[in-house]
Amino acid sequence: MKVESLIFDMDGTLWDSSDNVAASWNEIIAEQEDVDIVLTGEDIRRVMGLPMDEIAARFFPTVSLTRQMEIMDECGAYENEYLLEHGGSLFDGLEETLSELSKNHRLFIVSNCQSGYIEAFLEHYDFGKYFTDIKCWGDNELPKGDNIKLIMEENNVEDAAYVGDIQGDCDSTYYAGAKFIYAAYGFGAVDRYDAKIEDIRELIDIIE
Repeated sequence: MKVESLIFDMDGTLWDSSDNVAASWNEIIAEQEDVDIVLTGEDIRRVMGLPMDEIAARFFPTVSLTRQMEIMDECGAYENEYLLEHGGSLFDGLEETLSELSKNHRLFIVSNCQSGYIEAFLEHYDFGKYFTDIKCWGDNELPKGDNIKLIMEENNVEDAAYVGDIQGDCDSTYYAGAKFIYAAYGFGAVDRYDAKIEDIRELIDIIE
């Protein structure tokens, strides 16, 4: 598969931050008088990739929509600080793969996360040098498919593949008119793809 650019999902594709996300959210939730829940890493993994408002509705259904997003905003802000300090769990071979791919391809990230999440990842690991641009739901509240389109338009990308691990990634990619590479080592299953990888290092052989 020959493509000019690669666009990456975050969770389940580049790393697994779920345990540290749960730890940070539980600190914030414990301070709320109207919410009584303790989250696990598995709880977080089950919703990763969904827009933040959908996650809020699943975890905090007993409070108003406005209150759900207030709690989510507080959780997200602290989560960014926590991940900036502690990081997450990178998939094996990630940096060597990004380093090699960035020699001949432009790399991007599009995620359904809150503002600051991608930046915390890039800063903690000093990965900013590998990526040309990023987009996320938290910056513009656009669905992933529209943000894939937007990053391609703004960077004059005509030939790209999106690397993701769940059905929403797959659907968003084809909506945006890109090719889809399924990260089968991630958190979900998909019903179609242009290529499949069991290890992120396989990207080098697939597109080089």
